[in-house]
Amino acid sequence: MPAGKIAVQRLSDTIAHDLERRILEGSLKPGDRLQPERELAAELGVSRPSLREAIQKLVSKGLLHSRQGGGTYVTDQLDAAFTDPWQQMLRLHPNIQADLLEFRGMLESEAASLAARRATDADLLRIGQAYERVEALFAEGPSATVFEEQVTADLAFHQAIAEAAHNVMFGHLTASLFRVTHDHIDRNLRHLRRMEEDWLELRDQHAAIWEAIRTRNPQAAHGAVRRHIDFVRESMLETAQHEERETRALRRLK
Repeated sequence: MPAGKIAVQRLSDTIAHDLERRILEGSLKPGDRLQPERELAAELGVSRPSLREAIQKLVSKGLLHSRQGGGTYVTDQLDAAFTDPWQQMLRLHPNIQADLLEFRGMLESEAASLAARRATDADLLRIGQAYERVEALFAEGPSATVFEEQVTADLAFHQAIAEAAHNVMFGHLTASLFRVTHDHIDRNLRHLRRMEEDWLELRDQHAAIWEAIRTRNPQAAHGAVRRHIDFVRESMLETAQHEERETRALRRLK
């Protein structure tokens, strides 16, 4: 390029950068489908050919995937490199679950502290809605009919807090950890629902976390999450011991 000449960014690059930012911040999540081309072009105030070119750039990067006649979807490219090998390691070496939980405790407690400082009104509205849903579902008790919804709502509540920290790494790492440990979280909640007292304790912990963030108390938010994770750790140990006893009893029965 001749000296003194200013490089002009192509419109498609600008559009691709905007969509990439939405993926990074979690506004567009893995599995989300982009709006129809006409609607998205109108929203961004760009031409459809420029939008198509931008989408193709992100498809080439592996961040989007276009299906013939079926729209364009966000991939899990940013998280898969972390999630896939760790899921396999967790299956082969279940003892590292405790290490993952310890890391989750550090990550989520700091995210909650930052959320208490940084959350916007829109963030608080979203976290509040997530809390109301998890509380409504948990209020139904340890019911098998809504159990899957309870697990999903629980994870959505914690994910909303991580994203309110306004640090893209917190959002993506938390989402990745939940995918890695989903089966263990599911099993743990199944164990907890056998004991009404523990189930009520979970509800109290969710309420304490939400209250600390809502009132913008970083220290209380950090402590509430640490207490929650410590409770989960103890429950996880009890779950493992319970499963071992059941396995041992079945072997004797045979």
